[in-house]
Amino acid sequence: MDYNTTREKLAMPEYGRNVLKMVEQLKSIPDKAKRSEQAHAVIKVMEILNPQVHQQEDFEHKLWDQLYMIAGFDLDIDSPFPCPVAEEFNTDPVPLPMKNSKIKANHYGRNIEKIIELLSDEPESEVKTEMIRSLATYMRQQYLIWNKDSVADETIFNDIEKLSDFRLKVPEGIRLSKISGDANFSRPGLGIKTAQNSSQKNRSYKNNRRQNKKK
Repeated sequence: MDYNTTREKLAMPEYGRNVLKMVEQLKSIPDKAKRSEQAHAVIKVMEILNPQVHQQEDFEHKLWDQLYMIAGFDLDIDSPFPCPVAEEFNTDPVPLPMKNSKIKANHYGRNIEKIIELLSDEPESEVKTEMIRSLATYMRQQYLIWNKDSVADETIFNDIEKLSDFRLKVPEGIRLSKISGDANFSRPGLGIKTAQNSSQKNRSYKNNRRQNKKK
């Protein structure tokens, strides 16, 4: 048995091994004009196999680049686009910088820590006090999403000071606005309306209207 694991690795797996065989036969054609003619036929096949390529800008150029990649960048034909440079496709991607420091409080997130860090360096002022109040209000909301149904203002204030390594002091006398009784702090994804729930609500609404009319 001839398994794919023992065969040559495909440069463009999305086109399959049959397209690779077509390209190999294309390269074996001695006449350049005939090779170029057959190359256009292979491009048409690739376009059929990969119709989503039409959603990309300059998709024809991309198809010809992919043809050259399948051919191992060794294809002597007259094409509307030049053969790309192999090194441009074989270079390793630039690594993304990763955060080495751990998040101190996962339910608040790293962005909250950055805001606290910035506020710690701000001079004392009324604007800073209002910024701390707004920050504490948002942190309370995040706290209620992932923890308890209620939380004291002092708990949030203590968290702010701890996350700042006590470089940021919450002004005395600051108070947060009361939470509305109909406020919803459900976790993300738990409050998504589904079609089934919507249809059930519509049926209940219609049934209630019919009962009220009978009364």
